[in-house]
Amino acid sequence: MDEDTELSLTIAQIIQRLKGSHLHSQLERHAKECLHQPEIKLESLKEDVRSFLKTAGWERKLQNAVYRELHVQVPLSHPAAPPEHLKEPLAYMRTAQASWEKRVLKSLNSMSTELGVPLARKRPAEVQMELTHKWNEMGTDEPDLSRFRPVYAPKDFLEVLIGLRNPNHDSREDVSARSHWGLIQVPLNVQDIPQLRQTYSELNLSTGQLGIDDHAHIHPDLFESEYFQIGKKVIVEQDSAAAQQYSRQGCPTGLRADLWALILNSTNQPQDVMHYEQLKAGVIHHDLLVDNLIYKDVKLTASNDDYYFVFEDFLYQVLLCFSRDTAVLEHFKYNSATPPKSYIQGKTGNEECAVVYPPNVAPLCFLYNEPSKLYSVFREMYIRHFFRLHSISSSPSGIVSLCLQFEQLLQTHLPQLFYHLRQIGAQPLRIAFKWMVRAFSGYLSTDQLLLLWDRILGYDSLEVIAVLAAAVFAFRAENLMEVTSLASAEAVLADLSTLKVMPLIQIFLFATAI
Repeated sequence: MDEDTELSLTIAQIIQRLKGSHLHSQLERHAKECLHQPEIKLESLKEDVRSFLKTAGWERKLQNAVYRELHVQVPLSHPAAPPEHLKEPLAYMRTAQASWEKRVLKSLNSMSTELGVPLARKRPAEVQMELTHKWNEMGTDEPDLSRFRPVYAPKDFLEVLIGLRNPNHDSREDVSARSHWGLIQVPLNVQDIPQLRQTYSELNLSTGQLGIDDHAHIHPDLFESEYFQIGKKVIVEQDSAAAQQYSRQGCPTGLRADLWALILNSTNQPQDVMHYEQLKAGVIHHDLLVDNLIYKDVKLTASNDDYYFVFEDFLYQVLLCFSRDTAVLEHFKYNSATPPKSYIQGKTGNEECAVVYPPNVAPLCFLYNEPSKLYSVFREMYIRHFFRLHSISSSPSGIVSLCLQFEQLLQTHLPQLFYHLRQIGAQPLRIAFKWMVRAFSGYLSTDQLLLLWDRILGYDSLEVIAVLAAAVFAFRAENLMEVTSLASAEAVLADLSTLKVMPLIQIFLFATAI
């Protein structure tokens, strides 16, 4: 497919998607309304209407909507390629994902049968009333969740990834000193430090960075003050592309909420608030088995976390609504996963994207105190980025590639450390996997985590997670060379809450000898 054909198809696809959107109907309405304006002339109707809409700010809104579609659209493939190639081009990855889904669903179904709790059911009227009254105080509830077990742990998912093999690749062909050091044994292209330096050029040692230059003994006028003013201009201009570029050097605390919403084109319009209220009604009316798993996960994690326990109610609200949001189903067009189905009172329905491994919503609670805004930003981050951390795919930002990239970075640039840990039965990936699968949420201090996520949004990639994981090992290398077991290696890396993210990434990428 040549470039012109590809561009034409991309434009047609975006136009088709935007035609059914709320933005399209708003544009149509305003275009009709402006026909009554005296400055609109019949002989130059098209140009005058376009000029009017541009002056009213609709051109920028349309640009942001197109920019958003470019980030989430289904990737174009060869016209003869079967539809499943859109989800995942490699057959063995598709097979592994389908097998993993069967395992998760089997676990859910067996739990449903054992406990006598249906996957989905309508709540009795009195329960609906009670839930409505305590919607903002769900954290005070203490249901007995002892019978509900987690569907899977990170280590279960890691074992599946370790078992992945490409049937068309004979690993004996490239036997060398570094062939089988790592746990991930699939041939995927991942970037090494020279390529990463080009990709992440804005993170170089000579460029100002939030997370470094705002903490150093440097007068704020030299970087911080001017950078803050630029950020305010970006927000005033309401340009998603400019906000994304700006985010590469970090977002100031006071501007981060607006900048992230702008990058993700999360506008929180009245229709977004209405959508959130509809999802809330869905939670109140119907009880899903996964609700109990969400309750249990939040109770076991955020409720006991020094940073996040105050947001317990927000977490329930967002995750329970998320498990019922049909808009999330859109991302399955380009996700190797397939949504599970459920049935309510004999009517076919969807257990809309049952998230049995709740994603990383807690840190966003520091930015947004309005549930509908918090929800729309979280959903957009999930369908752009975080879904890749718990589905099996060949995407460069997928968890398989991140694991491979982490191992290759460590093996190439810290071979003695890698070999030592491997010899004592402490494969580095077994320690780092839990950090990566949660995008470091719950491991770093909140201010550092948000600085890391600034770069995820700025570069539209999760690769920086693998880089940070390798940088943490490099930082603690001296201590790790002394350990003699997996337990002692885990102890050395148990507490990451004091680490500063940006100096670690910067030094690993730009001060490592290659």
